[in-house]
Amino acid sequence: MHRAPEPEATDERGLLLGWLAFHRDALAAKCADLADEQLVIASTPPSDLSLLGLVRHLTEMEDHYLVQALSGVDTGLLYCTDDDPDGDIVGLDATMAGDSVARWHEVRGEADVLLAAHADLGDPARSRTVRWYVAKVVQEYARHNGHADLIRQAIDGAVGE
Repeated sequence: MHRAPEPEATDERGLLLGWLAFHRDALAAKCADLADEQLVIASTPPSDLSLLGLVRHLTEMEDHYLVQALSGVDTGLLYCTDDDPDGDIVGLDATMAGDSVARWHEVRGEADVLLAAHADLGDPARSRTVRWYVAKVVQEYARHNGHADLIRQAIDGAVGE
C-alpha cells in the first residue's frame, strides 16, 4: 500500500499535517491484509484492545478534536455513550469491521476538508487553536500506533512500520 513518508517539510503546517498523514497510514498498514475476524483479536488479557478498537477510537479522536472542534458543531461521540463509555473498543465483533473502517475514512476526509479551510494553524477553534487540535490527534495516533505494532505482531508476526 502507498504510505505517506515521514514529513520533510520545514514549515509548521507541512510538518504537522505530514505527521498526521504518516500516522494515519501507519495504522492503516497495521490493519492491511487482515480478515475482519483478525481485526477484532484482543491484544493480551485483560485488555480488550484490538486493531478494530484502535480504528474506532481514532475515529472518535478525529471526529471530536478535528471535525467537531473545527466545524464548531458538537454532534457527540460516535461509538461511546454514557451507558457504554468504551463502545469504541469493547464488545466488538467482525461484522463491525467494514462499517467502522469506512467511517474512519469518512471522518478523516471531513477533517481534511476542515483543515484545508484553515491556512493559519493559529486560528481559534473552540477554546484552543487549530494547531493544538492537530497536535492532539497526532499524539493520539503516535501513542496508539505502538499498540497497533504489538497487536499486529501477535496476530501474524508482522513487524515494522
